[in-house]
Amino acid sequence: MDRAALAEFLRRRRESVRPADVGLPAGARRRTAGLRREEVALLAAMSTDYYTRLEQQRGPQPSEQMLASLARALRLTDDERDYLFRVSGRGAPDRVTTSSHVRPALQRVLDRLSDTPALVLSALGETLVANDLAVALLGDRSSLTGWERSDVYRWFTDPDERTIYPADDRDRQGRALVSTLRVAHGILGPRSRAAELVTVLRTRSAEFAALWDRHEVSQRFADHKTLLHPQVGPVELDCQVLFTEDQTQALLVLTAPPRSEAAEKLELLAVLGRQEVATTT
Repeated sequence: MDRAALAEFLRRRRESVRPADVGLPAGARRRTAGLRREEVALLAAMSTDYYTRLEQQRGPQPSEQMLASLARALRLTDDERDYLFRVSGRGAPDRVTTSSHVRPALQRVLDRLSDTPALVLSALGETLVANDLAVALLGDRSSLTGWERSDVYRWFTDPDERTIYPADDRDRQGRALVSTLRVAHGILGPRSRAAELVTVLRTRSAEFAALWDRHEVSQRFADHKTLLHPQVGPVELDCQVLFTEDQTQALLVLTAPPRSEAAEKLELLAVLGRQEVATTT
């Protein structure tokens, strides 16, 4: 671990990020154009004291999970993320098989979407980051680990996962998940996590095995769906997807026509989400 290099790198990157770049107000009497230490700590879900000690060359060696959070908070590119890991004494993540680092371009778009549900997914359907309205609509998936993080895995192993869709739309959604996984398998290869997921699901779900053997391949760029929410009922939304160039990550945005019933329900969900946060803090 190169403490001096780590501290200088963090400080320089923090100073280069503007509050608007991460969806924060500039505020008055800001002495620096970049982020404050407490703002980086907030974005990375760590204490200000912990982050401050890293910049002062006296902190402990950060875990890989903590480094991934810092890379996301500072909007690092893949090269910058790799450098952060190496000066911290960690091996840089494999860019082919590991895609938990949200691409800065997608993160910048997500930062500007506060009035509609939006989230960034990996090629395996793992939620990497979501805005507050997406959490209010779809639930908080940040605590899930292992294969449970994958939408595809949960769909074929947990019956409750399907209750968010009307019964007459569940077959279509299942086929779409499998055909999308087939795309990921083709991109990432037979020794990737996509291939591992296929192996796991073939042993645990006869339904998945049958769908996989159909060899359907498709990537959804747009969709129209109805989601069933326990508090506001059915919400009819349009779904748009923006992929990275290598198709390993996607920004999913759910929208409703202005002044529609669905738009009113999203506004209600935003209020309910804020109330829930207030009662837990």
